[in-house]
Amino acid sequence: MMDEKLKIALISPYKAQVNFLKDLLAAAEFEDSFKKQISINTVDGFQGQERDIVYISLVRSNSRGEIGFLNDIRRMNVAMTRAKKKLVVFGESGTLSGHPFYRGFLDYTESIGAYKTAWEYMY
Repeated sequence: MMDEKLKIALISPYKAQVNFLKDLLAAAEFEDSFKKQISINTVDGFQGQERDIVYISLVRSNSRGEIGFLNDIRRMNVAMTRAKKKLVVFGESGTLSGHPFYRGFLDYTESIGAYKTAWEYMY
């Protein structure tokens, strides 16, 4: 059983992803007390808050390698500094690595052994 005091955030820069995640959580068959431990919001909507565990979705993929909203790295600084105990960032590294900031972040996570691919969890 999860510690009742543990607070979790799911953050995405994209409102459509936030709405999708909120719908999934609402439909999930979890106890209401567990659902209350989870906050889901956009990066801008989460500004000024902290949680024990923060998951950030940087999922964006397209054939042009454009990252759109993620270009504003000030917002990513806000998002990445909100975790008290654990930060988990997930995204499409092929697209993210086209931007110098995210390429540096990916290089750093690889250098400390924290980078994992989806394929590692599938097999």
